[in-house]
Amino acid sequence: MRPSPSRDARRKLISVAAISAALLAGTTTSVAVAQTPDAAPAAETTAAANAAAAPAERLIVGYKSGATEAKSNTAADADARAKGEKAGEDLDFQRRLGTGAALVDLGAELKKADVADVIAQYQADPQVAYVVPDRINKPLADPNDTEYSKQWDLFEATAGMNVPGAWATSTGSGVTVAVIDTGYVTHSDVAGNIVAGYDFISDTAVSVDGDGRDSNPADPGDWYATDECGTGTGSSNSSWHGTHVAGTIAAVTNNSKGVAGIAYNAKVSPLRVLGKCGGYDSDIIDAITWASGGTVSGVPANTNVAKVINMSLGGSGACTSATQTAITAAVNRGTTVAVAAGNSNANTSGFSPSSCSNVINVAATSRTGARASYSNYGTLVDIAAPGGQTSTGTANGILSTLNSGTKTASTESYAYYQGTSMATPHIAGLVALMKSANSSLTPAQIESAIKTNARALPGACTGGCGAGLADATKTVQAVSGSGGSTGGTTFTSASAVAIPDAGSAVESPITVSGRTGNAPTALQVGVDITHTYRGDLVIDLVAPDGSTYRLKASSSSDSADNVSTTYTVDASSETANGTWKLRVQDTAAQDTGTVNSWKLTF
Repeated sequence: MRPSPSRDARRKLISVAAISAALLAGTTTSVAVAQTPDAAPAAETTAAANAAAAPAERLIVGYKSGATEAKSNTAADADARAKGEKAGEDLDFQRRLGTGAALVDLGAELKKADVADVIAQYQADPQVAYVVPDRINKPLADPNDTEYSKQWDLFEATAGMNVPGAWATSTGSGVTVAVIDTGYVTHSDVAGNIVAGYDFISDTAVSVDGDGRDSNPADPGDWYATDECGTGTGSSNSSWHGTHVAGTIAAVTNNSKGVAGIAYNAKVSPLRVLGKCGGYDSDIIDAITWASGGTVSGVPANTNVAKVINMSLGGSGACTSATQTAITAAVNRGTTVAVAAGNSNANTSGFSPSSCSNVINVAATSRTGARASYSNYGTLVDIAAPGGQTSTGTANGILSTLNSGTKTASTESYAYYQGTSMATPHIAGLVALMKSANSSLTPAQIESAIKTNARALPGACTGGCGAGLADATKTVQAVSGSGGSTGGTTFTSASAVAIPDAGSAVESPITVSGRTGNAPTALQVGVDITHTYRGDLVIDLVAPDGSTYRLKASSSSDSADNVSTTYTVDASSETANGTWKLRVQDTAAQDTGTVNSWKLTF
């Protein structure tokens, strides 16, 4: 690898919007891009609007498996140089990600036209599977400066997650949860459950601790001065976000102090990816890979492989192929991935990693059990959990471990936060309880059991909050064989159905028999579709009487591949027996796909 020239605060950052627009403007088949000429400007506008505030200076390039550049750093470096020369720029291969993709630095002083030229070079290369911006992600919480009786989110009948009843069966022993976040600042109420982690932040401007990657995931603080992170971003004190998340999952319990953790005998491995102004996709991708037992070049093997990953973070824009590859590999290694739906009061399909497949996407509820006003929503949401609503009172937030330092660490403290960042560790903690109670559970079984044993939201949710409010006691009892439901009866269609490009809708039938009465309020619809631009797809469930239930709408900004997820439908008005159909239509040109299989779980 060539040594990089100094890239300090003076370098010019190119916004992700510019890169996204350049990507969407391409028309080559090596990257899934926006469809008809008429649709391209709208897609560019949407992508730009979603990501306008996020700076980016690097690309993540995925080469096809047979390409020399996919395995040789020297070849990838030479390819970056060659493409840079053609575009009149100095490109630099930085490193290999844990997924095998190449991280390419765009160089200093690039203009939007220069970025487009570079991307065009990669898109025109038949050996390139995808090229995506290395986006900035941020913690998804709303900190406030403000012990067990205050933890309404665990035990209150109205909208708590019914955690205490699960403790008779499981407390999380033997399970490690990776918290991919800001790192960890020492706190005596969590310290007993912290195991070794890693600092994955490679950019010293983001890391703040004066060095790059190392084995010390300590959080030095993520404060920033007015507009330091971009015009209009204001200023912020240090959040100690990762420590708050860690406390919710596994604060030491029955120690006569502080708060109780949901899985209080589990261990937390802090993986630092967020620093000043956020964190890069590339660092998060490597953290996902390493946490789940994968190999990352230059990083020692993980001796605390996690069976659960918590990502209370996110950024604008749909899930990229780069991030999806890392998540899919983690799930294939047996690790369940819980992610925050986002705090923009918008459809979660426009954010990442919440729009990725094979994750448990978590929305936030208030103390009354309604969708929190800030929480994202939509058909991609899998489950809801308490995230708090401090606008109705500080004590209506989620209380957990923190630090009193406004910039650097000071004395340990406790504080109420709100956000889908706070809801997500409730689910990660529940997953740890489940894995401890039944170590043979797969990520798919875990997701199904959480959804099947959820209860209806006590309050309102417009837009979609998944299967309802998670119930820890019922779910843990189900997977341990002492009650609840592990998922009910499943009917499956494994007959492949081709999806024509910009064509008529296709249908795949399943005949249900042997049931009595109506379908459940939380009918699980599992879908496995291969498609090179899933934003083209509209997916409906058709009941035996012809009633339709929209599972997924089309989205010009969702450029990721494939749909592999489980939707929850209130089908209680429908007779269970009869022929149900999955209806799928490709609404735009240039991409095709296949319905590989789908299933209904009653």
